[in-house]
Amino acid sequence: MKGLTDIPGIRVGHVSDFDAITGCTAILCEQGAVGGVDIRGSASGTQEIDTLSPGHVTDRVHGILFAGGSAFGLEAAAGVRRYLAGRKVGYAFGGQHIPIVPSAILFDLGIGKPNVHPNVAMGEAAAVAATTDPVKEGCAGAGTGATIGKLFGIRQAMKGGIGSYTVTLPGGVLVSALVAVNALGDVRDPATGKIVAGARKTASSREFIDSQAEMKRGATIGAAPSNTTLAVVATNARLNKVQANKLAQFASLGMARTLYPVNTMADGDIAFALSLGAEQSDIDNLGVAAAEAVAQSILRAVRLAKTLGGVPGLAG
Repeated sequence: MKGLTDIPGIRVGHVSDFDAITGCTAILCEQGAVGGVDIRGSASGTQEIDTLSPGHVTDRVHGILFAGGSAFGLEAAAGVRRYLAGRKVGYAFGGQHIPIVPSAILFDLGIGKPNVHPNVAMGEAAAVAATTDPVKEGCAGAGTGATIGKLFGIRQAMKGGIGSYTVTLPGGVLVSALVAVNALGDVRDPATGKIVAGARKTASSREFIDSQAEMKRGATIGAAPSNTTLAVVATNARLNKVQANKLAQFASLGMARTLYPVNTMADGDIAFALSLGAEQSDIDNLGVAAAEAVAQSILRAVRLAKTLGGVPGLAG
């Protein structure tokens, strides 16, 4: 399995700046996809989210952009639009094309160079780099500067990153996820309940503190909203916009199964959903697969993340 690019019509491209430790990820669906979204975090940074509402006149989106750089990183979406418009992708009007690219950012300013952010050129480069190859995971694209386990600050945190996973249902139906994991909380394996990666007891330790337990004892987040987990699930099953939004809600359950705590006031957690293709499947069945795909993608993101910027990763 290749991850999100298992879905026909999806291409994924990353660009990373390993000096500044930031980057962006372009998810392209040039023929158009029915989209949905679910925002559970309280510190989100987004663009063109309204186009995913069932009440919005737009019936298709042509890409999704994830970027580091906090609000500054939203600039990179213009580069994806420029690339797609140059390929005559989008709604035709007046001799030009208008591509719809909902976008979301994560906060990675606490690692690397906080004054260098994904920009238009980087967004366009990520779109140019998009392929149907297996999705590159770990410290790549929007996950380049991602970190997790930040209840007691970046010194006791660990590296997050990009993960991608596909679940297969009967009849050739596929549900795939790509997740950029930059959570406040720890990552637990749902199969065992054990912490895989997260906040450490000291800056030099690999022992975990258990952030959720510490919060029950009275520890508070206290820092600026500097965390976000971004997910997109895609399927080759045919959905309308109401169903696509429901699929995004199901996808958010994958975060709740793996991130402790999740959806805090300091997290901007968002799940997107994309429907491409004409396969038939029950929306609840798709939802079960979406939650699993997101949970497994989160585990892959931290297990494949390397040490970067002085923040230790499980991949060394």
